[in-house]
Amino acid sequence: MQKIVIIANGAAYGSESLFNSLRLAIALCDQQPQPEVKLFLMSDAVTAGLRGQKPSEGYNIQQMLEILTAQNVPVKLCKTCTDGRGITALPLVEGVEIGTLVELAEWTLAADKVLTF
Repeated sequence: MQKIVIIANGAAYGSESLFNSLRLAIALCDQQPQPEVKLFLMSDAVTAGLRGQKPSEGYNIQQMLEILTAQNVPVKLCKTCTDGRGITALPLVEGVEIGTLVELAEWTLAADKVLTF
């Protein structure tokens, strides 16, 4: 089984970078054989993990994260990044967890491919 790590940095609704990384992750999970996909959000992308966001129109990042976590895709938010934005203790989308750079390093070393957005 192919192991793919996706690292996203873009703001949840500031650009389409994060949106496109989630679209790709969902598409990868639909492939046969299904690869092992892991998602690590850094920088402003960590705000996407906050529960209860209600965009007025267009795509819904929370819904996309819920689709991925329902498919057992690990979704981690960089702790340094969440600490810096004061959101570490806030409620997160179900299945989304705070992660560390050490975890990302381990994922990276074990991965066949690492994609960054």
